[in-house]
Amino acid sequence: MALTTDAPPEPPAKAKRRRGPAYWIGLGMLLAGLAVLGWLAWQFWGTTWEAHRDQRKNVQLFERGSRLTDAEALIRIPRFGKKYVVPVYAGVSEDVLARGFGHFPHTADPGQVGNYALAGHRITHGQPLRDMPELRPGDKVIVETHRATYTYVLDTNPNDLVVSFTQTWVLDKHPHNPTPGGVEPAARYHRLITLTTCSELFHTDNRMIAFGHLVGTKKHPRHGPRPLPTTVG
Repeated sequence: MALTTDAPPEPPAKAKRRRGPAYWIGLGMLLAGLAVLGWLAWQFWGTTWEAHRDQRKNVQLFERGSRLTDAEALIRIPRFGKKYVVPVYAGVSEDVLARGFGHFPHTADPGQVGNYALAGHRITHGQPLRDMPELRPGDKVIVETHRATYTYVLDTNPNDLVVSFTQTWVLDKHPHNPTPGGVEPAARYHRLITLTTCSELFHTDNRMIAFGHLVGTKKHPRHGPRPLPTTVG
């Protein structure tokens, strides 16, 4: 009698589970959430990394006296550390503020009679004024141009003056606060600096303001290499 070697019968194939609308909606929401997180990460860290890289390049070009940079000046604020240096560009458009400080049109140039008014981000795009609330009267703001280095001293605490972005009096040649007794530059100073930034880290229509005045000017030599900047205490 022959032996049989028949294999056991195969188990029935499992029926394919069909994914319903809830699965695809959930997957779509997950992907959308990841996209939003990626966008936020780029806004908070990516744009700052990119801005710092661009700033380093333009600072080096400016310090060499190269005309390959469109920076007007360099800003140093000792309160923010010895390595703090940020370029200044003409205008206050979003493209300008993404790169560093913006110089308000129709305001004075560094060292001139009038109001040298600057704007900078508190968050994203290099965030040059992230720590503006830490500034105090007596802190120095050093502005280096190709012709001279100008030292300003702040007279007001930025935490004491927050205005709507529509209050453009802070950009006037000699700002006068329309609120009686409100913070404004002292009348005896004629060469002013104004720093403006968002009053909060995230989106706001209000601006934090600090005023200061010029206390020193150091001309650069017309010929030969410019001296390296020194730290001002």
